[in-house]
Amino acid sequence: MNNKPVLWIIIPCYNEQEVLPVTAPLFLEKLQSLTDSGKISAKSRILFVDDGSGDRTWEIIKGLSAGDPRVLGISQSRNRGHQNALVAGMMEARDHCDITITIDCDGQDDPDAMDKMVDAYLDGCEIVYGVREDSEADTWFKRTTAQGYYKMLRGLGADVVYNHADYRLVSS
Repeated sequence: MNNKPVLWIIIPCYNEQEVLPVTAPLFLEKLQSLTDSGKISAKSRILFVDDGSGDRTWEIIKGLSAGDPRVLGISQSRNRGHQNALVAGMMEARDHCDITITIDCDGQDDPDAMDKMVDAYLDGCEIVYGVREDSEADTWFKRTTAQGYYKMLRGLGADVVYNHADYRLVSS
């Protein structure tokens, strides 16, 4: 591959005013690291999707965007749900990039795993799942219901990857 791929990191946000000032610099640092390593194009971006937050999330996103041209934002008119926010971000990104990585804003997923995701893409993979090795940070209830959900899906015949959450790379 002669041209470096353009990556858009899509981050859905809902009432993230407390965590966004902490995680946004980490995402920007990772974007810069991937660019500096020559793995991705300097045209790569971060897209925050505000899913109708009731706090200052949108104001923070606007401030981040005003301070760095690599940061973009979408504000949905109301809360439409996490998955719809991801789809809105992917729809916005599709004409501007070669690959997207979706990741939650809360910082539970390791941004450094993006290096391996991009490497896998450069090796020919079109979809790369980020799978948590340890979900101990989750509550017992969340772990138990998630395990039950995956077992039910498998029982219904779905081919699912356990514990992958919404951390993934998808090629355009």
